[in-house]
Amino acid sequence: MRPLIVLSMVALLAGCGADGDPVPPEPAPEPGITISGSASMGVAGR
Repeated sequence: MRPLIVLSMVALLAGCGADGDPVPPEPAPEPGITISGSASMGVAGR
């Protein structure tokens, strides 16, 4: 029973932010559609 208690305490310590302060996630990119490119039309000569 004692190893189970010790294992539970270790699991609680591992999940409580013992590795440092929480860091917020990076901001998400703006939603939407972006279209870019180029086009040309004509006759190519030699």
